[in-house]
Amino acid sequence: MSDFRRFFVQEIYPQTIVEGEEFFHAVNVLRIKVGEKVLLCDGTGKEYLAEISSIEKRSFTANIIEERLNECEPKEKVTLIAGYLKGDKTELVVQKAVELGVSKIVVFSSKFSSSFINENKLNRLNRVSMEAVKQCGRAIVPKVEYAETLEKALSFGDSCKNKLFACEFAKANEVDFSNLNGSTAIVVGSEGGFSNEEYQLALEKGYKTVYLGRRILRAETAGIALTSIIMHSLGEM
Repeated sequence: MSDFRRFFVQEIYPQTIVEGEEFFHAVNVLRIKVGEKVLLCDGTGKEYLAEISSIEKRSFTANIIEERLNECEPKEKVTLIAGYLKGDKTELVVQKAVELGVSKIVVFSSKFSSSFINENKLNRLNRVSMEAVKQCGRAIVPKVEYAETLEKALSFGDSCKNKLFACEFAKANEVDFSNLNGSTAIVVGSEGGFSNEEYQLALEKGYKTVYLGRRILRAETAGIALTSIIMHSLGEM
């Protein structure tokens, strides 16, 4: 089913109507036609093979043929908490993190952050997340949220079994990756890194430090690399 175009809707019916941005992208960009088969997803982890029965001015209707559970969604929930970066670097991190299998992404501003987000940029990051989901064949779009401070960002990991904090203060790993299992929160900083006060705050909130090696990594590299390591450790790669 991976060869079929993938579209997201709020609810699935025997005859599902697709409207809004998904419709305009399907008709104006992808040039879909009546009789073409597509995949519809409703954010539940299921996907539905459907055939387009009609195309109107602002919507198309697709008849459901088959329902199945999507096999690309991760078994363990991973939340990436990352400092907001300059330019389009955060978009790169979001794109790759979604492809690797994270379930949620939180971007934050911290003491040494040199770039700041607004509503338009946040909306753009969520569009990047959806585009990445379609590209890699997932059925649930990870939401990208914004936290004004590191303290608020760290709270997104409160319910996670594993809470990992990567920073320049770490000299060794405080967690055994070979035995990692369960829900996991990953924290990486912005270009300016973390202050000692922020490092202490993470420790107080139960985060374990992660060592990323002797070489200095760019912030976007750190986020993608650590996500890859965690997904591999959890058996997702």
